[in-house]
Order: sequence, then structure tokens, then C-alpha cells
Amino acid sequence: MPDMPLSPTERSTPRRTAHRARTDRRTLYEILDAGFLCHMSLVRDGAPVTLPTCYGRDSDTLYLHGSTGAHSLRAAASGVQLCVAVTHVDGIVYARSLVHHTLNYRSAIVHGTAHVVDDHDAKLAGLRVITDNVTPGSWEYARGTTRKELASVSVLAVPLDEASVKVRDEGPGDEEHDIADGRRWAGTLPVRWELGAPLPAPDLAGDVPVPGHVLRRPG
Repeated sequence: MPDMPLSPTERSTPRRTAHRARTDRRTLYEILDAGFLCHMSLVRDGAPVTLPTCYGRDSDTLYLHGSTGAHSLRAAASGVQLCVAVTHVDGIVYARSLVHHTLNYRSAIVHGTAHVVDDHDAKLAGLRVITDNVTPGSWEYARGTTRKELASVSVLAVPLDEASVKVRDEGPGDEEHDIADGRRWAGTLPVRWELGAPLPAPDLAGDVPVPGHVLRRPG
């Protein structure tokens, strides 16, 4: 994995709490690969729009998908500038002062212009990247996609040429006089994400076992 710096453009350079910024591409990849849900924002018809959607990363390309009937996806495919955000909350930070309550987090924001993946093979490859990120193992297990189903899905590719990363991983930043006072607790409540036991579909035949890729999916 290349340890290349992120592009320090005007809009991708953090101003506030700049000391939490990470400038290496490796951290960007780690944050993106640790999740599967992003929020894509753009301006459509003069108003801001945010769309939650699943994604997958292949090298320096982020793949998004959605219905071809979605207005926001069509707007994103028209060449407008967009912003994609991925955030992981790792802890709730309780401080002695209310103003210093905060979160520990890892966040990545990608700026750029998406392009529609139209080529049949490239579109399938983009969908596989997303599938392997969200439900690894399903590409080989589930029924393949028909041409009609493929036509109903829009796949967008967003280059990771312009991005910013911020990470907070520390305790509360209280004032010295509040620390010296000694009467109030301060600390961090860790936040962890975990998977539960698989729940079979109500119409599932009783003799169909849970496939291994579902049981083994990392949480």
C-alpha cells in the first residue's frame, strides 16, 4: 500500500482543530475500508441534498451505487461537484465542563466529480467492489445479476484525488482549574460496533443453512 500524502487543496485542508488532520493516504484507506455506509452531498436545483448509500473502494477509486430512478444519483452522474463523508465514532468523551464534551472519531471527506460506469464489465466490477465490502462472499453465493437488474442500478466512480482525514483519539481536554477542582468525573465511554446473530427470512425453507460467509463476516 503506497504511503503517499493526500492532496492539500484549499477545500481539503482542515482549518479548525488542524492538529487532528492526517495527511497520509494510508489512513484514508483504513477509514474507508473500515466502513460501508457513506453520505454523499451535492447541490441539486439550487438546494443541498445528502444521500446515504453503500460504497466500496478499489485502489484510488470509490464506487457508489443506487437506483437509476433516484434524482440525486442522476444529479451526481451529471458531472456536478460532490462531497462524500465517512465517519466512525469510537468514543463519547465526558469532560468536567460541558463545552469540552466531545467524541473520539475517525472521519474522511472526499471531494470530486463522479462519473457513471456504463461499460457492462466495468459496471459489474464496480458492483462487485461494493458487494465485497458490504457483504463479502455474496458475489460467489447469490444468484447473478440479470441485464434488466443491472440496467436498474447506477454505479458511480469517484476518484480519491482530493480528500481530508481527521482523527481524535484522546481523553477530555479540560481546563486546568476544572482538573484541580477534583469533584467531577471525566473520561471516555468507548463505542463499539458489533454484529448480531443472523435472522432468517420469514419465507426461508427450514433446511437452508446460514452460509459460512454470513457467519464469518467480520464485525
